[in-house]
Amino acid sequence: MGREAQCRVDYGQESSRGRALLETSEVLFRGAFRLKIPFQDIRALDAADGTLRIQFSGGSAVFHLGASAEKWAARIRNPPSLLHKLGVKAGMKVRLVGPLGDEFRQELSECGAALARSKAELVFLAVQQKDDLVELAYLADGPVWVIYPKGVQAVRENDVRTAGLAAGLVDIKVCAFSATHTALKFTPRRAQDPSKKRAAAGSR
Repeated sequence: MGREAQCRVDYGQESSRGRALLETSEVLFRGAFRLKIPFQDIRALDAADGTLRIQFSGGSAVFHLGASAEKWAARIRNPPSLLHKLGVKAGMKVRLVGPLGDEFRQELSECGAALARSKAELVFLAVQQKDDLVELAYLADGPVWVIYPKGVQAVRENDVRTAGLAAGLVDIKVCAFSATHTALKFTPRRAQDPSKKRAAAGSR
């Protein structure tokens, strides 16, 4: 998840209070006007006196963020890597299910992660259509990232969430996997504490 702040933003001749969001690859603002500034579109960046000034193809925007301005600037200049966002660490055992591509495998190898066929600490499931989501039922004993294409009818975010819930999982995080794919992370739903179950039953 990204950073979020209620602040004032000056853009051109306009000024508005609203909600600013620092996502993994873009800055968003929702107020009297809206802004979407991809990191790759930023031409100049400066943080000083509690303000973050961003020059991009659409003009110049000033975010009045207070003490957070320099932290936002540092995050924009040095965005987290894909594997950092996905929680992959050196020595971690990961399992890949579905077409994830040689480039991703190479990144895993370079960071020191080990590919495993079973007993993995983290599983990546790539799906292209709803039918592929049946695999979740066999992977529900640990954390699973589901990688699916953006903006297609063959498999939508709601389809992924519904399949995860049906498999006994709960979604906890979402991030961009690439320009064309989204990653949604699931973990097993925790069983309710037996003592809490008895207490709930006794209060009825």
